[in-house]
Amino acid sequence: MKFKTALLIIALGATAPAFAANPSTALTREQVRAETLEAMRNGTMLSAGESGMRMREMNPRAYPAPAASPSKSRSQVEQELQRAIQSGDLLAPGESGAKLNEIAPGSYPARNTATGPTKTREQVRRELAEAVMHGEMMANGEDGRMLNEVFPGMYRGSHAHDAAAESGSASGTRGF
Repeated sequence: MKFKTALLIIALGATAPAFAANPSTALTREQVRAETLEAMRNGTMLSAGESGMRMREMNPRAYPAPAASPSKSRSQVEQELQRAIQSGDLLAPGESGAKLNEIAPGSYPARNTATGPTKTREQVRRELAEAVMHGEMMANGEDGRMLNEVFPGMYRGSHAHDAAAESGSASGTRGF
């Protein structure tokens, strides 16, 4: 047992330099101290505890506000606001998250959102009928499954229905 422990200590001692920091990029004690003091001064140091927040986030009044550089002029912002008001691209009141032009599209100029060829009403109806027949409609619930996944035996063309039909024909019984 002592021999195994000695071998382990020797092996760890031989590999220790590989885990040491690269001396060409290592900071001196004074550099680390200066960086720590700067982080404490500007509030970028992590606060104590398990919150994971920086000191500036915990107590914003205790630290100077960071210098903000304006990216747009006041007139640019006002022009953008006027365009948003006219087009209805403002959020509607409430918690829906919808824009005004989505809630009341007749009150705002129409937006051309079609980018490719559109389908006729008859094509859409045909696609809907096929989706209903094959169970390719969303099932009730929050898991995002289709009806043919929730009720596989009820829809033709679903994998479970095909497997049930094959096993039923092999045993001489009739499936759905």
